[in-house]
Amino acid sequence: MPIGAFTEYVNVAQLVLYAFWAFFAGLIFYLRREDKREGYPLESDRSARAPRVKVIGWPAPPPPKTYILQNGQGTRTSPPPPAPPMGDIPGARPASRALGSPLVPTGDPMLDGVGPASYPARDDVPDLTFKGTPKIVPMRIATDYYVETADPDPRGMKVVASDGKVVGKVTDLWVDRAEHRILFFEISLDGADGTRHNPLLPYVFAKVKFGQGELRVVSLTSEQFQNVPRTASMDQVTRLEEDRITAYYGSGRLYGKPNRQEPLI
Repeated sequence: MPIGAFTEYVNVAQLVLYAFWAFFAGLIFYLRREDKREGYPLESDRSARAPRVKVIGWPAPPPPKTYILQNGQGTRTSPPPPAPPMGDIPGARPASRALGSPLVPTGDPMLDGVGPASYPARDDVPDLTFKGTPKIVPMRIATDYYVETADPDPRGMKVVASDGKVVGKVTDLWVDRAEHRILFFEISLDGADGTRHNPLLPYVFAKVKFGQGELRVVSLTSEQFQNVPRTASMDQVTRLEEDRITAYYGSGRLYGKPNRQEPLI
């Protein structure tokens, strides 16, 4: 028999190969269970059994595990507890009677949270840095941030809506202190009564025209700026508020004007 062989047909190399196969199969099984911590069990409405059928698949989701969030923000259990049965969604109706039809907003499409205006129900608390301070704040709070003197400063520039009307001007820049970038422009609206905080404009929805000294926003009309979701605090934005604001501007690309919902041809 060759050196290292237990029999004429089995040797150490074969055993190592079999052990690797067993380990890899176990790893796939473990990862497939762990990735079911989000989104499972699924709910299927394509069944006569009422009201919905839970779809678990193979392998089954793992047992719940509790995670401790940083900076004393509580705990989170995953998979989460079973959600209550889904009924009618406020502000939306199915586009047709066919099962699985997309939802159509029934009220203000930019505020109903349906389709392009939808957003996840994140915690209504500010995102924090590793130091435990709010991550997204205006530069009046993040005093160690500044605009390079060789670059144009957007503060003071006018904001122009998709209908060509000037709605206000930029008063401050909101920065992400963890990633060192601008996330929002703070806007002072013309004619505002001061009862609400200034709205925020996501950086990605503004086309900055430094040569003309203006920011153009193609997703909203001048009237729609009045309904931009506001933050509860003038110096910080929560995770939920951040997504609601972004969803409002994003939905304007479809719902901002009636002709945007019509076919191109």
